[in-house]
Amino acid sequence: MLLVTLTTRAQFDAAFTNTWALQSYYNPAAAGLDSKLNVQGAYSLQMVGFDGAPKTMVINADMPLFFIGPKHGVGAAFLNDAIGAFTNKKIQLQYAFHQKLFGGRVSAGIRPALLMVGFNGSDLDLNDSGDPAFAQNDIKGNAFDLDIGLRYTYKKLWYVGVSATHLLGPTVTLGDEKTHEVTIDPTIMVQGGYTYTFRQPRYKLATDAMVRSDLTNWRGDINARLMYDGNKHKLYGGLMYSPTISVGLLLGFDFHGINIGYSYEVYTGGIGALNGTHEILIGYQHDIDITKKGKNLHKTVRLL
Repeated sequence: MLLVTLTTRAQFDAAFTNTWALQSYYNPAAAGLDSKLNVQGAYSLQMVGFDGAPKTMVINADMPLFFIGPKHGVGAAFLNDAIGAFTNKKIQLQYAFHQKLFGGRVSAGIRPALLMVGFNGSDLDLNDSGDPAFAQNDIKGNAFDLDIGLRYTYKKLWYVGVSATHLLGPTVTLGDEKTHEVTIDPTIMVQGGYTYTFRQPRYKLATDAMVRSDLTNWRGDINARLMYDGNKHKLYGGLMYSPTISVGLLLGFDFHGINIGYSYEVYTGGIGALNGTHEILIGYQHDIDITKKGKNLHKTVRLL
């Protein structure tokens, strides 16, 4: 047994329930795809009731830049993830290039990022305080990372994309003594979606799917949302399913560009229904169109 070396690996990236709302977070090629400023924030509280359960927060923003000819998009995001004694932070900037193709738009994106990993050794209660496998104090480290992505969007009907995160396979060395390290494997993500409009155009059915893998393990996510587009507000409700992992309920509304959503995810692997994942989604969208003229013209009441 002394000659056997054991290696354990776990998923590094947090899994959000509302994957459909975080398009440019999962794929940098989606940055600035719409002619809008998009700001999204999500907070996920997973495995409620367990000590050290994952708590994840992300703020993601992207917008288009208009130049002569093709369309460019930029974005930025901040992720804060805490699970047990580990804390993971990620700051990223992204750029996407968009070009019309076959009636749709093909996009390519790149995203440099800074990873910051910490381990709170002072929070551990060990029987053997001299075990060198565990840090006795708080240690941290950082590393440079890179993500890339491709995507094709056909109007507002369907899309398909592929992205690669942690492309450099970074190793984060923790502490001044550099005795602990975390290696992050590259992950491939394939995304797609289709929106069906009913005869009554106010109602639509939006479906999205994503499969991610580090070539050792994989996870799939499927969700479907029935959407109602009213004169002043939008409503949606739907379901999500992750094979062998979980099922969930999605609810939300959109009012004057402000989106508020809530989801609850129940694990199907034997964990109690009350020990699922709560997720809150808050977003804001604002049109950006510098080509329109006279949009903000006003007339004096004396000319009415």
